[in-house]
Amino acid sequence: MTRHELVFPPEAEGQRLDKWIASLDIGLTRCAVQGLIAAAHVTVDGSPVPKNCRPKAGAQITVEVPPPEEIEIIPQDIPLDIVYEDDDLLVVNKPKGMVVHPAAGNYDETLVNALMFHCKGSLSGINGVIRPGIVHRIDKNTSGLLIVAKNDTAHQGLAAQIKAHSFTREYEAIAVGHFREESGTVDAPIGRHPVDRKKMCVTDRNSKEAVTHYQVLRQFAGTAHILCRLETGRTHQIRVHMAYIGHPLYGDDVYGKAVKGTQGQCLHARKIGFIHPATGEYLEFEREAPAYFQKLLRKMED
Repeated sequence: MTRHELVFPPEAEGQRLDKWIASLDIGLTRCAVQGLIAAAHVTVDGSPVPKNCRPKAGAQITVEVPPPEEIEIIPQDIPLDIVYEDDDLLVVNKPKGMVVHPAAGNYDETLVNALMFHCKGSLSGINGVIRPGIVHRIDKNTSGLLIVAKNDTAHQGLAAQIKAHSFTREYEAIAVGHFREESGTVDAPIGRHPVDRKKMCVTDRNSKEAVTHYQVLRQFAGTAHILCRLETGRTHQIRVHMAYIGHPLYGDDVYGKAVKGTQGQCLHARKIGFIHPATGEYLEFEREAPAYFQKLLRKMED
């Protein structure tokens, strides 16, 4: 059980308790906080309260977060597009629509379920039972290259490179609007959205440095085919940065507008490069965007 002892500040007086707790950097969404309140895991001055409670300044708030339920990850024989594999790691070309690891609402048919079957359980355990082998992730509706560690030593070596921003990571995307410049850099910190905790945003509050370099490959009527290179790797980084400069990704129903017939954002992780944690050799892999992406480009070109 994780326990948070908090004091309701004067500047928050008049605000709902659930909204205030969700605004803190303790990893809880407003929905999760409401669930904890309903289960009497949140108290004000020692007493349970309703979710619409508006505490007074100085009130003692206790938030108890029960440990997550253990979830058994079932290996599933799901076809994988394996680009490279050895005893320490593998590089997978993830299809659009596949979730990387189990989470609420998606406990099977994920990349991890497929990896558990393919690797016979030989995956690093650093990220726990839910995300074995997962060094970094890409969104469900983003396709492309992903590295998976088979042991803890490989995982630690790869994670250190990500922390040092030494990975090569290039993405192809279709963005909305006409770009005035052929290339540019978005250097803007990213943090959790203050209202919608499932979203990220450019903010100076509880944020981390985020840098995205972009280049326009082709300009169409109202859209553009672009290449993005990540200097950092924040959650939803390209999607947030492109929306921030007025060019949300085509089909992005979170940071832009949904497009009928398009399943989420048009984004593909096409290139990844890294130093092999065991051999010290630099490896680089590239895969072209999937068929739906190519079809869209032809349609826009016509």
